[in-house]
Amino acid sequence: MKMITFFIVGLMVHIVFFLSIFDIYFTSPLVHGMTPQRVSLPPPAKRLVLIVADGLRAESLFKPDDNGTVRGPYIRSVIEETGTWGVSHTRVPTESRPGHVALIAGFYEDVSAVAKGWKENPVEFDSVFNESRHTWCWGSPDILPMFAKGASGDHVYTHTYPPDREDFASTDASKLDTWVFDEVKAFLSAAKNNETLLNQLHEDQNVFFLHLLGIDTNGHAHRPMSKEYLENIVLVDAGVSEIVTLMDDFFGHDGKTAYVFTSDHGMTNWGSHGAGHPSETLTPLVAWGAGVQRAQRTAFQKYDDSYLKEWGLENYRRVDVNQADIAPLMSSLLGLPFPLNSVGVLPLNYLNNSQHFKAESMFTNAVQILEQFKVKMTQKEETTLSFLFTPYQPLTDSKLMDFVHHARDLIQKGQFDEAIHYCEGLIAQAMDGLSYYHTYDRLFLGCSVVLGFIGWTSYVVLFILKTHASIRKLPTNTNLIAERRLVLKFLCLGLFVALFLVIQSSPWTYYIYCLLPVPVWYAVVKEFETFAGLIRSIPSLPVSKCIGYFLLVMFGIELLVVSFFYRGMLTLGLIVLALWPVASGLYLKAKFRSLSWMFSCLCLAPFPLLPVVGREPSITYVICAGVLTLLTSSTYLWSSWKRSLPIRDRLLFVCQIMQVILCAYVLTSTHSSLRLKQGLPLFNQLVSWITLVSSFFVPLLNSTRLFHRLLSILLSLVCVYLLLSTGYEALFPPVLSWLMFAWINIEQEAMNTHRGSNRAELSSIDFAESIDITKIRQLRLDDIRRSYFFVFFIVIAFFGCGNIASINSFDPASVYCFLTVFNPFIMGGLLMWKVLIPFILVMCTFESIQVSTRLSSRSLFLVVLVISDLMALHFFFLVKDYGSWLDIGTSISHYVIVMSMTIFLMLLSIMTHILTSKQIFIGRKRKMHLR
Repeated sequence: MKMITFFIVGLMVHIVFFLSIFDIYFTSPLVHGMTPQRVSLPPPAKRLVLIVADGLRAESLFKPDDNGTVRGPYIRSVIEETGTWGVSHTRVPTESRPGHVALIAGFYEDVSAVAKGWKENPVEFDSVFNESRHTWCWGSPDILPMFAKGASGDHVYTHTYPPDREDFASTDASKLDTWVFDEVKAFLSAAKNNETLLNQLHEDQNVFFLHLLGIDTNGHAHRPMSKEYLENIVLVDAGVSEIVTLMDDFFGHDGKTAYVFTSDHGMTNWGSHGAGHPSETLTPLVAWGAGVQRAQRTAFQKYDDSYLKEWGLENYRRVDVNQADIAPLMSSLLGLPFPLNSVGVLPLNYLNNSQHFKAESMFTNAVQILEQFKVKMTQKEETTLSFLFTPYQPLTDSKLMDFVHHARDLIQKGQFDEAIHYCEGLIAQAMDGLSYYHTYDRLFLGCSVVLGFIGWTSYVVLFILKTHASIRKLPTNTNLIAERRLVLKFLCLGLFVALFLVIQSSPWTYYIYCLLPVPVWYAVVKEFETFAGLIRSIPSLPVSKCIGYFLLVMFGIELLVVSFFYRGMLTLGLIVLALWPVASGLYLKAKFRSLSWMFSCLCLAPFPLLPVVGREPSITYVICAGVLTLLTSSTYLWSSWKRSLPIRDRLLFVCQIMQVILCAYVLTSTHSSLRLKQGLPLFNQLVSWITLVSSFFVPLLNSTRLFHRLLSILLSLVCVYLLLSTGYEALFPPVLSWLMFAWINIEQEAMNTHRGSNRAELSSIDFAESIDITKIRQLRLDDIRRSYFFVFFIVIAFFGCGNIASINSFDPASVYCFLTVFNPFIMGGLLMWKVLIPFILVMCTFESIQVSTRLSSRSLFLVVLVISDLMALHFFFLVKDYGSWLDIGTSISHYVIVMSMTIFLMLLSIMTHILTSKQIFIGRKRKMHLR
């Protein structure tokens, strides 16, 4: 197989491996075709007001301040007198979209849907709003439209403010909540003079939804412990009190209005959310009004946490729920059909109604979930051969009918408590059954992907041996006949697999995952002679050295895998790497370069031990990083000034140094302006965007000499990184660049020592030099170490500052130099570029080492590919169907990161191959012309 073909095929294979994890673990839980279920008894409420304070933590609302004063006096009075309260437990990811879907639709959305946008529905779903007679919504343009779009008919009305009002630099983000309250007042006032609207408002099964974004915006901009965040809670509490009074007056105090106050997610102390910290997953829930149980005093609470005492609510009954349980609660209060895909369990302790009503509601809840179970069971049974289908034993068709009839009999006999308890058990079994059928094919698909993964990794190893170990064997007639038979066997195997999938009516993606191992393993078996040649050549190999390298690499891979879960392991790895010159004997031959390497490793080692980015912002660190960059670049320029540095390069370097100073000033000026609530200065915004755009092409204007080009790249990227930094992470690129500089030098020293030749001058190496094929060397055992160093530094670049150690380490304050108005896609893109900058520094260094050591980049990438594939395979095995969703999601995210890195390397390899092939072709053409 030609090298370019190999890399293209490898890219396609890795894209399949990358996408497979989403098909196996991130499939939508929704099914369609269920019959709507509603309680047959009259509901207690005619209308419901849902108030969601976006980003409000339970602690921030319930806990009194140091003086013992509560921040929400009205909500507190409801808890103590007229309503029921508790904690709503959210799920990861703690973001606005999945939070609102769980609240209003009653199910936990497919995690991958978070990346598909806030304003669009990846799938159609039922919701409380859709089942209502009318729903009026006020609030953010990022949340409301997705529920209006998913509703059938035209009965969900949205009123949103302009998107540019969601400004983190706003003088007071609480005006977003004030806008909502004012609009509701104006709406009710106008309704008095509009007979049609007035009649609609007095109908039953109406919902009013108030989405309050001010608290979330102030939390991101100023942190949850700030005066702005806490004062916004006071404002919301007063606004809720006013809206309740206004609603009661408007409807003549008929006692038919139910109120639910909650939040979609919480927020960490450093102003972010998305992960599973208790400050993000614990949100308040307070309900009162028609059909809701009034406050009850109690001397004993079943909760063993310390929150009750801290909040001063130990004497008031607390009723905790899962976030999805709120949707069936609202449906029960209004008499609406439960949302078709809801997996919430009705919290009966919130209801103030007869036991008969509670039993009927619980029975309806159970039947609604059983409807989903029956659809999933039917779908799976229809797409599985009868002799292979294994039904969920606790709920087979016959048992299902018996369960439902028994529950109905208990209600008809008036045994309501027994019926409630029985229905709760039925719901638990139905939920387990839903999970069983939802994950039915995971083992089958997982085995197919693992089989393909192992086959591909084996083929890459054999390809390296065949290309670099000189153990090729010329084809003979016997080999050609055997190869034809082998093709026939694997072709029959592929046809058998395809026929099996056709009979089962499997999705088209299953064909890819199940058929991919067939050609991969054909390629492996075809190279059996290469493997046999390796076995025959074992006596001539340095066995002890090979085994030593193998054990070291395996240990290194395990260290990298563990470091994805415990970042401190990267510090241990850097300390071990610092000792490499001593262990290899390089220290005795090149003391200065070895000491430089050791010092750089130890300087970088503390970074993984520091808290993740965003927790302790400090502009002082960013200024120090700018000064550090100026010192290092100025020192190099001063030493290079005597070496005939071209005038154009001198001017360009001086301009880039001035740009570093300007960016440091812009960052300081921007954060000072935002702190004074004066907004983002236009000049600062223009400089920031110009710096970002120019960073892509300014390095191309510089000399192609190795260190000149690398310094220009560093200065351009550091300028952008400074603008995207808020704390100590700004020091990471300069320190990492020191280590990369030391790596280039010490690898050159190791290469010269190995060759026993005179030391080559690194400063004379030019990236634009024509490639001399005769000087390109073959792979050696030492190149395994180089490849491992590269993978290790890539992981350091990703996790050194905790940039993607968790979702909530992304700090929106990082992009304030570019924009302050909420735009998830631009902000996400800027933060992702910030993550990639250290990655690019490592990539450029690795390319420099390949050039300086005269090794084909394609050959070294093959070894890197094996190491990264082994890591990805390790993470694939770590993903289990049990444990918390956070643990499963963490392993999956790590697998995705490693696979993304590998795909990026494959793309780079293809580009490098095309470019170098062109250079070689031009070189050959010139030689032919000279002849």
